Amino acid sequence: MYTFANYRTVTVMGDSMRPTYRPGDRLLIEQIDANEIRRGDVVLIDAPERYRTEPVLRRVIGVGGDHVSGAGTRVTVNGKPLDEPYVTDADEHVMPGTYEAKVPDGRLFVLGDHRANANDSRYHLSERSGSFAASGVRGRTLENSAAPTALMTTGGLGIVLTLIGIGGYAARRRASRSLPPGTPWAVA
Repeated sequence: MYTFANYRTVTVMGDSMRPTYRPGDRLLIEQIDANEIRRGDVVLIDAPERYRTEPVLRRVIGVGGDHVSGAGTRVTVNGKPLDEPYVTDADEHVMPGTYEAKVPDGRLFVLGDHRANANDSRYHLSERSGSFAASGVRGRTLENSAAPTALMTTGGLGIVLTLIGIGGYAARRRASRSLPPGTPWAVA
């Protein structure tokens, strides 16, 4: 993981956000405050009480005060069905039975895009309605998947060029001190 100002890069390790993000994809994560989180954001969540390993990527379905329910492949928030074009495995993410949750304030109801392979809010309903603390969000993904490569390449190139410039200046300065007086570019 690399950090650059208010951004960091992460590599997707799991399969729970497929097809949106696949294992091996490198993502740029923008650090945000809990009050900036919106429904539909894909966030990097640190939840050690549920996931003993690294933080996980999940899509925010509900925020504090929302009523989330699901039956089969259908998810509704506050009585309105969600349009989920990012979920392409509709036939395989059927969960037996139904679920309902009232999201507590300061908490988030999150799902993976690959519902058949996501350990998400649906599986923790007995603990605070399956919600995750908004304070555990490390950041949200940026829409443009090319951004991490472009930013890291540009930022990395800038650092390398700066170091080369500083090194070249120091080498010229050192070399010019060793020249006999009167030689062009000698430092007196």
